[in-house]
Amino acid sequence: MAQRYVRVQSHLGQLHYGLLHPDRRVQVLDAPPWLQGQPTEAELLPTQYTILAPCAPSKVVAVGKNYADHAAEMGTPPPPEPLIFLKPSTTVTSVGATIYYPSQSQQVDYEGELALIIGERCAQVPLEEAQSKIWGYTIANDVTARDLQKHDGQWTRAKGFDSFCPLGPWIVREISSAARLQTFLNNNPDPVQSASIETMIFNPGQLVTYISHIMTLLPGDVILTGTPAGVGPLSLGDQVRVEIEGIGALENLVAARAEGA
Repeated sequence: MAQRYVRVQSHLGQLHYGLLHPDRRVQVLDAPPWLQGQPTEAELLPTQYTILAPCAPSKVVAVGKNYADHAAEMGTPPPPEPLIFLKPSTTVTSVGATIYYPSQSQQVDYEGELALIIGERCAQVPLEEAQSKIWGYTIANDVTARDLQKHDGQWTRAKGFDSFCPLGPWIVREISSAARLQTFLNNNPDPVQSASIETMIFNPGQLVTYISHIMTLLPGDVILTGTPAGVGPLSLGDQVRVEIEGIGALENLVAARAEGA
């Protein structure tokens, strides 16, 4: 099994990066792993921590319509170059956390995606170096208020609500280029999304190069690589699970936010 890097909060309130063992013990690192964090002697038992999103990015750079079949279902041709947008860092939430359905929207959609974790500060990265800037991979759900996206004509509000970027549950260093991404609703065995990540229009290295020629990427930043066909609406009470071969599963529940919360 590939090493799984996690970010957790101890029951004493301390934040840690660590290595997750098969028995769910966490070996604490002395720094984020992409900043050369090394294992310490400290360990946390499964009852002593809560798992968080596996990184705390300064920004989440997302890519739209990066699968031709998804562009088609949106009624547009594939873009000639990556179509990028930003999600606030405050959208990031963890496996098992609630996706809050905003009162402003009548249609909130799931979008299962592969996420890249940037390992070092990088700008103007040539394509031949781009892969080396990707420290690891995790799973994301680019939750979208579809009606607001259509209404606004730009995507900031539709993509930017708190909890609209579940991320996790952990990071792995490598993934097969042919890994399959699937999304499931309410434990139905038939996926609503299913595609190989190798069918992306622009591959991870191309995305790093393109984005780094626009903005500097910092260690721990996240790139969402786009979603395949099959996006659709979520309802209150839904359980949505995104799986990627070689990583695991990211599952979240959809609920209304309590008034004033």
